[in-house]
Amino acid sequence: MSETGSGGALEGIRVVEMGQLIAGPFCGQLLGDMGAEIVKLEPPVTGDQMRNWGQGDKPSWWRVIARNKYSVAADLRSAEGQQLARELIAKADILIENFRPGTLEKWNLDPAELRKTNPGLIVVRVSGYGQTGPYSARAGFGGIGEAMGGWRGIVGYPDLPPARMGVSIGDTLAATYGCMGALAALHHRSKTGEGQIVDSALYEAVLQVMESTVSDYSASGVKRRRTGSTLPGIAPSNVYPCKDGEYLIGANQDGVFARLAAAMGRPELASDERYATHRARGVRQEELDALIGEWTATLTIAELEAKMVEAGVPAGRVFDAEDMLADPHFAARDALVTVADEEFGEVTMQGVFPKMSATPGSVRRPAPLSVGQDSADVLKRWLGREA
Repeated sequence: MSETGSGGALEGIRVVEMGQLIAGPFCGQLLGDMGAEIVKLEPPVTGDQMRNWGQGDKPSWWRVIARNKYSVAADLRSAEGQQLARELIAKADILIENFRPGTLEKWNLDPAELRKTNPGLIVVRVSGYGQTGPYSARAGFGGIGEAMGGWRGIVGYPDLPPARMGVSIGDTLAATYGCMGALAALHHRSKTGEGQIVDSALYEAVLQVMESTVSDYSASGVKRRRTGSTLPGIAPSNVYPCKDGEYLIGANQDGVFARLAAAMGRPELASDERYATHRARGVRQEELDALIGEWTATLTIAELEAKMVEAGVPAGRVFDAEDMLADPHFAARDALVTVADEEFGEVTMQGVFPKMSATPGSVRRPAPLSVGQDSADVLKRWLGREA
């Protein structure tokens, strides 16, 4: 398949992805979803390790993270593979890599040299600690970045060790910030013709979403701690028991709490001095959660949801994949898409996001099934020669 037109916002943008595992490839996935043509350089035979990641007898993660990509086999540790990479990068707008700092330079692919041939080249470099600083040469995975950036320390319950979120959030945040940087760099290039380096460190990507964690300590000496399912001082906002499961309610604004109290059949709670204000509810958070939990435990999830929708209280079920596949809102917004697959027949996965009114992204082609399956096609179109 050699058709590359997308209609997406990044149609016509060429990307060489030399990433591996999650952080680099997820950046490529985002750019590809928005219409860019992604050529992924993979080690011959073995390919990216992501081909084997995921759960179940036949892992499917590769089908998501490699969608909209073309696979070209290239041994970057060899002179031949490095030369092929240089030729492709000379034709590219963006290069993505997430190796340890110094690896590209060791492979004779120094971005400074690459940009001499291609001055408009934008190089997204994702790493554990960034390209500079005393830790830059250290090996770094997403979980390590989550720990250093402050995330792991506040996830879980206070009497247990720090918990993992359940997805590789450090990797995907660094990839997302790398993608954001690439888009900003494309805008700068449109005005100046000049490319640049986008340096996205795992720990700094996590740090960016840590809200007031640092400033709270700097200003008041307060350290955030693990608090389980609650946010201290913000109430009611928790997961509450039902007859057949659990349900999340967020009614921490005064007006919303009044609507919740009315739905509970206890409107007087909204004017009770113990719960009438944000600060008062925060002080009595555990007491209030217990009171609400006693009420929700008498209802099924469906009964509680109906009451919350009618009352206009922000609330919702705790979804798993089965719930998502059955939910009409997911279907109405194409939040999930089904992609044809040579091995599975078809695979359903998350759709393209964010949604754009004029230049919507799309899943135009399935993930490459075999390593290097698109080498001949890409070399002919990009370089005008046979593989």
